Amino acid sequence: MKEKILEELMPLTDEEKDILSEHKVSHNRYTSQPQFTMVESKKFLTDNETIMVRKHTRFIQFPRHKHDYIEMSYVLQGSFTQTIAGKRLTLNEGELMFLNQHIEHEIDPCSKEDIIINFIIQPSFFEYIFSFLNIRGPIYRFLMDSLYTYSYQGQYLTFKTATNDKLQELILTIINEILNPVDVSEARVKLQVGLLIVELSQNEHQIEGAETLTLHSSWMQETLSYINQSYSTATLTEISHRLNQHDYVLSRAIKQMTNQTFKELLQEKRLTVACDLMTKTDLPITMVVNQVGYDNVSYFYRIFQKRYGMTPKKFRESSRDLP
Repeated sequence: MKEKILEELMPLTDEEKDILSEHKVSHNRYTSQPQFTMVESKKFLTDNETIMVRKHTRFIQFPRHKHDYIEMSYVLQGSFTQTIAGKRLTLNEGELMFLNQHIEHEIDPCSKEDIIINFIIQPSFFEYIFSFLNIRGPIYRFLMDSLYTYSYQGQYLTFKTATNDKLQELILTIINEILNPVDVSEARVKLQVGLLIVELSQNEHQIEGAETLTLHSSWMQETLSYINQSYSTATLTEISHRLNQHDYVLSRAIKQMTNQTFKELLQEKRLTVACDLMTKTDLPITMVVNQVGYDNVSYFYRIFQKRYGMTPKKFRESSRDLP
């Protein structure tokens, strides 16, 4: 499989041909901003996409920048050198790195033989994964911070996974699935990335960079996991009781760490699930409202329209008009 992917990715892209002749990055390929400081997901992902892969562009230095998405870089062949938060790091063949939205990095030019795969991932992609995974440790904290915290703390993780054959095979399977999609690829990729997260979490000795993480209290992580798993019945009182915390103490901590209240986090989760049900099922809207945890249909309509600028019925109709 690796040879097949290399054969597909080794040829020069149009952008690489331009770079070899002009010796500069065309920054409008990456951002709509006047300066190359923020790479934007909208340049790569459609409105409905939450994950994609692309070959890292070779032959040119990328100036210091950050992203509005989570980036996972995998060295398929060769090596990949960059400066992250003032620290110079080199990834070698078979190694992996996660960067969150708030960390800046600068990338050295890659040679023709260096084939780096960049996964462009919206943070919301991991909400699905958390709905069926029960993991802890550095990678869990990294993803939870990227999803929920308001600290804007730049974070990265590197994984020395070159000798882990099981992980290598899984990563190649994910890359191939995204590069050559079929009808069921979206579901497969979600499950495969979930398996990847599980495998990485079971190999913490291969992780570097974990010391850069902002370590939130364990009960805060439990609260966020509780919302993801029990959104239809979740209450601040119940999770406070589970964690032996006063409601007001937990409420204040949530606000400090996420800039949102417990109610706002819970509402956002419920609305996200409701959108998914309206898009992918034929359940009556009243049943959707009940399944996500609301008894008052009028209240649901009011908060839904405020959040999305349209009624649930209009949202369902417009989502089904998409190709």
